[in-house]
Amino acid sequence: MALKHIGYRAFQTVLRLTSYLMSFRPPELLEGPGSLARLPDLIKGNGFRKVLVVTDKGLAAAGLLDRLLSVLDGAGVERVLYDGVQPNPTIGNIEEALALFLREGCDAIVGFGGGSPMDCAKACAARAANPRRTVRRMRGLLRAGRKPKPVFAVPTTAGTGSEGTVAAVIADPETHEKYSISDPKIMPRWAVLDPELTLGLPPRITAATGLDALTHAVEAYVGRSNTAGTRAMAEEAVRLIFANLETAYKDGGNLAARTAMLRASFCAGTAFTRAYVGYVHAIAHQLGGLYGTPHGLANAVILPYVLDFYGDAAAAPLARLAR
Repeated sequence: MALKHIGYRAFQTVLRLTSYLMSFRPPELLEGPGSLARLPDLIKGNGFRKVLVVTDKGLAAAGLLDRLLSVLDGAGVERVLYDGVQPNPTIGNIEEALALFLREGCDAIVGFGGGSPMDCAKACAARAANPRRTVRRMRGLLRAGRKPKPVFAVPTTAGTGSEGTVAAVIADPETHEKYSISDPKIMPRWAVLDPELTLGLPPRITAATGLDALTHAVEAYVGRSNTAGTRAMAEEAVRLIFANLETAYKDGGNLAARTAMLRASFCAGTAFTRAYVGYVHAIAHQLGGLYGTPHGLANAVILPYVLDFYGDAAAAPLARLAR
């Protein structure tokens, strides 16, 4: 047991040093109410001819997808739709999206939705650039291969922060595992933070995704891999969440609260993509892989128990964060 503990600590040290040395550029942002309307100019201005839209059927049923497609069609952007992403995106989802991307001759991907569509889009982009490298071979750190195809991330929830992270979390139905592809190359090149897309979120999803963002910020802050930069991002995320999540939950049409929550989600994602997460996510991913538990809900339930388990080890940073 002692030897295993030493091994884990050595691995964590290597991981921490790797995070300090990793170089990546955050996505270029379009922010604010109505910013979705500027997406076509961004696509065409960067020379892309045809995009694959990766999303899920829930967004189509909610009418949100129509808003994106209308904006793209109105500007003459050619697009192909893949709407089969599951709540925990699977290897099968990635392969289906990849087949459509290749068959239709697309040259960029728009990930539209919560973390699942965005993660599927990121993994699909990596597969498209590395057709001989399977998803399972990409599992882990710095194994994505050649530079992925370009990704535009458009979040419709304020929680995962996937639009600004170097990771894509995948469910493997054969092994009932959830694991990540973690590589700076898969970070989206552009992200659209339009709070109008989150106005229709029901309270339960608002709460679960908001607590997902809070978990990202807290774990990034109390972990051993944080830096001054990640601490500042985590502090900003926590401040925005405590000031706005309850309002967004009670009054889903409050645009100011929705704007702040999207920003908080992005800040928290930026923090944990370099400082990492901890036991909360380790447990939540197992619940997602085994039982399909929604990620934000799992984090929300587990977070207080893990913080209690940390005890004195996390007391000082949590006290600073609470101020």
